[in-house]
Amino acid sequence: MPQRTFRRAVYAGSFDPPTNGHLWMITEAQQLFDELIVAIGVNPDKKSSYTVAERMAFLQDMVAPFDNVRVASFEYEFLVNYAHDVGATFIVRGIRSATDYEYERAIRYINADLQPSIQTVFLMPPREIAEISSTMVKGLVGPKGWRDIVHRYVPDPVYQKILADNIHK
Repeated sequence: MPQRTFRRAVYAGSFDPPTNGHLWMITEAQQLFDELIVAIGVNPDKKSSYTVAERMAFLQDMVAPFDNVRVASFEYEFLVNYAHDVGATFIVRGIRSATDYEYERAIRYINADLQPSIQTVFLMPPREIAEISSTMVKGLVGPKGWRDIVHRYVPDPVYQKILADNIHK
């Protein structure tokens, strides 16, 4: 019987902040691979609401239940090259809409040109969390009643930080 090879994957994003959609992706992906690296992609040209250290802490808390998941970050590098550098043979991406699919499909082909040995795996979240994004969560903070709405979309430690940062709203 042939020996199975070790399967390492990278799930990357800005995670600014991490959402329940990200948690769903991590939960699902960690079941498919021997090791999952949840990697914060840092683009120094992009303004983030949370520091890399804050996002790392959020993610560390979120992945604590999973023995095969670790959190890392990389800066100003193509994801596929980062994946290659850490020995991953898979990239995990989420598809929430037709627009996501078209974008991710194009990137998948570019990635294959750069690193043919790395496969892209697409996961589609359930309907009830498919529309959640970090941008959406940040946009909900402020108007009357925002606390109850935002709490539905992010893990509790993220929610507590958002509350602390917006105590007067």
